[in-house]
Amino acid sequence: MNPLTAVGVGAAIATAGPALTAVGPLRRRWNPRLSGVSSREHIALTFDDGPDPASTPAFLDLLAAHERHATFFVLGEQAVAHPDLIRRIRQEGHELAIHGWTHRCTLAAPPTRLVRDLRDARDALEDIGGTVLTWFRPPYGVLSGEAVLACRALDLRPVLWTTWGREWERGATAATVVATVLRTLRPGGTILLHDTDRRAPHGDWRRTLDATEQLLAGPLASASIGPLGDHWRDVPSENRSM
Repeated sequence: MNPLTAVGVGAAIATAGPALTAVGPLRRRWNPRLSGVSSREHIALTFDDGPDPASTPAFLDLLAAHERHATFFVLGEQAVAHPDLIRRIRQEGHELAIHGWTHRCTLAAPPTRLVRDLRDARDALEDIGGTVLTWFRPPYGVLSGEAVLACRALDLRPVLWTTWGREWERGATAATVVATVLRTLRPGGTILLHDTDRRAPHGDWRRTLDATEQLLAGPLASASIGPLGDHWRDVPSENRSM
């Protein structure tokens, strides 16, 4: 191989190699903690892509009715557009986390742009929510090499999930979302759902809400469920106050 070609291939692997973590079975085997796996008898409940004034309040009402808390991975652009929702999430005892400034794959970010975008999202969320943030989940679950470096620079911990509802798929129903979540959920796992359908071509937040209700009232009613901050003993149980 030509040395220059080898350098290019090496750079591409360094940048895109971590993106293999988007493949669930590989991720869980290679890095269980990145997959959200805990040794505790606890299930982390997480929601992505909000806040959305059309739907997030309904999820907050549901969680309050069941006296449960969750981690909300929010977008910076949505947070600054709806700061009252960010404050409500915190005031009701939920955990805030970063999903990016916009919902863009980390591999598509121009060089050096990702660090700036994540810093802007972190600073905006910490300012609005009055907390120090811990977690970052990349859109689409694609963790690039630059994203790994950005997390180190910003003192963020990347975390993905062990099971998701796939509620954006064509033909999905509340029943299929519940079945999909339960198929691979084990104690110590992390659930990914969405509190908005803004990014889902076939999504409907109401069926996700219904599925969440069925999970909390049924098979998970007696389970230990909460935010990621309760998932590992070396992480605070909630966002620290600033």
